[in-house]
Amino acid sequence: MTRATARRRRTASALMALALAGGTLTTALTAAPAAHADAWRDKEYWLAESGITKAWEVSKGANVKVAVIDSGVDGKHPDLAGVLAGGVDISGAGTPDGQKSIGAKPEHGTLVATMLAGRGHQPPDSTAKPSPSPGPAVSPDGIVGVAPEAQLLSVSTWLGSANPGGKSDQDQIPQAVRWAVDNGARVINISLGSTSPEWPQSWDAAFLYAEQKDVVIVAAAGNRGGGNIQVGAPATIPGVLTVAGLDRKGTASIDSSSQGISIGVAAPAENLIGGLPGGGYAEWAGTSGATPIVAGVAALIRSKWPDMTASQVINRIVSTAKDAGAPGKDPLYGFGILDAEAALKADVADTRTNPLGSISDWIR
Repeated sequence: MTRATARRRRTASALMALALAGGTLTTALTAAPAAHADAWRDKEYWLAESGITKAWEVSKGANVKVAVIDSGVDGKHPDLAGVLAGGVDISGAGTPDGQKSIGAKPEHGTLVATMLAGRGHQPPDSTAKPSPSPGPAVSPDGIVGVAPEAQLLSVSTWLGSANPGGKSDQDQIPQAVRWAVDNGARVINISLGSTSPEWPQSWDAAFLYAEQKDVVIVAAAGNRGGGNIQVGAPATIPGVLTVAGLDRKGTASIDSSSQGISIGVAAPAENLIGGLPGGGYAEWAGTSGATPIVAGVAALIRSKWPDMTASQVINRIVSTAKDAGAPGKDPLYGFGILDAEAALKADVADTRTNPLGSISDWIR
């Protein structure tokens, strides 16, 4: 493909429709004062099955900021107390701190945030104490995220319907990425997708900026159930760690995942739970939920090895994944199924090359 042809294709992609990749919200229940939320904690099967509880023996994500580019995060949710370290609204329709839930799926950002860095909360009238830890305390009830000692930056965007703030989908994403990088994010979670594998040329500079500043970007592959058979941008951008979805049996999800050559790793995407704006909880499905699981593991790694490059972080995640599907890298599982314990404990050879490519090389 010539550079001119590529440019035409990417210019045409400006017509793509961006949407949050959050699949199906199957249950929405508001937490009642008399009901302890530990029943929700018990549903977090991925903590044990993906090796996360074992990975916590090494790291819980302390001193790492993760940006959540999404529909806004409700920092008042009880499981997110003390988690937000800042935020901004990119859409022009939210609040300056990015904590107003906006867009076609306003609950989406809080669902993602609690799965990524929730710290739970104390049960009513309980004498139970948070688990001992040199970092932020993890309480016994509610949702605990993959990286409960990490801090989050909420970058709110309006996607999926007409934006009253006036900014287009395509304009919001590069602004959001740049703001996250400039405000100290070491990992960026993008649980959104599009109908096109191509992206506007205007995105090149922002993703190149993140690459040059050594930031790990983790993005959702998208969901077949939502009409995305193939992975769409930004998950097709070279260097981005793209996450596919697994069903409860640990195989590629029929509804809650897409397929494509850019997939890096697969993680649970069905029978998920997360927090809702206002303090409730919900069951949901989609690669939007698989993405913060992987982004959380990236935060664990960056906390354990602060000097490790983004390429090395991504390489550690994909090289320790459990091979699935066709032998080697394939368009359903990428390099395989996430193994958080191995990602934190295995001996992995150093590399200077991102196994998922480089946006700088692609531009060149």
